[in-house]
Amino acid sequence: MEEQQKQVVSMPRIGDPAPKFEAKTTQGKIIFPDDYQGEWVILFSHPADFTPVCTSEFMTFAHLEQKFAKANCKLVGLSIDGLYSHIAWLRTIKDKIEYKGMKNIEVKFPLIEDITMSVANKYGMIQPGESNTQAVRAVFFIDPKGTIRTILYYPLSLGRNFDEMYRILIALQTADKFGIATPADWRPGDDVIVPPAGSCGTAADRMEGKEDMKCYDWFFCTKKLEEKEVLDAVLKK
Repeated sequence: MEEQQKQVVSMPRIGDPAPKFEAKTTQGKIIFPDDYQGEWVILFSHPADFTPVCTSEFMTFAHLEQKFAKANCKLVGLSIDGLYSHIAWLRTIKDKIEYKGMKNIEVKFPLIEDITMSVANKYGMIQPGESNTQAVRAVFFIDPKGTIRTILYYPLSLGRNFDEMYRILIALQTADKFGIATPADWRPGDDVIVPPAGSCGTAADRMEGKEDMKCYDWFFCTKKLEEKEVLDAVLKK
């Protein structure tokens, strides 16, 4: 008897075009990522409606939505629940849940219905070692050209770090706009890394005529980038 072949779905990688799909959401039909051309998008999945960790996350996402929007970033959620479950859960959050000072929280960004798991499978959100019937907590940062720039995965039991997600968004935009890289734990206002030139040399060679740079060696140079300069470049007025 021949073994039944299973469909193997490759997970998208950093630098890949975001897989395309059409879906029903709590805010109507979307065509992704076409509907978001020219904007950053955070596409994220959660395991299930009416669960506590997911509730805490959705309240936090909704509370911070305008902060992300000011950085030209839209939020799009997904789970394998149906549309009516989504609507009932979000209504419950608004009407009944108060958490960490957040209350009457209305989730206005779209939440995708994915009962067939087609979108979750395209994005590798179903991790069989964790669950065959629920999406893990995946996060995809997709740039205005529709390219995946960062991917985060969390297990079912671990709520996400929203400060880190916002930091990633600002760091990606800063790197794009200024042609630099950001060091460990970078925040706006911290020094940034100046990528090495094509040819090697000494630290003194790299610093020559560039008083704003500090070089620890030829491959590791930093310069100051003021917080105001960063925020003026990446945030909407």
